Amino acid sequence: MSDTAMIAGGQIRSFVERIEQIESEIQDLNDGKKEVFAEAKGEGFDVKVIREIIKLRKQDKDERDEHETLLDLYMRAMEEAPSAVAA
Repeated sequence: MSDTAMIAGGQIRSFVERIEQIESEIQDLNDGKKEVFAEAKGEGFDVKVIREIIKLRKQDKDERDEHETLLDLYMRAMEEAPSAVAA
């Protein structure tokens, strides 16, 4: 029996075709997402802010609170620090 006969070609083809189908569906979904962002932008919304909202909604409340606390802390520390710009 040859090496290629031992490999289930039909099964491999099935896996490959299923993966290709999923990749096609993912591309369709990504295209749809781009269209929604373009629509929001066309309506005058700031897409960067919408992306930030989506990112924040994926986090739980504790993560969001920690992020906001650190952001506030870092911003205040930066504002209070002497400027390091060389003259």
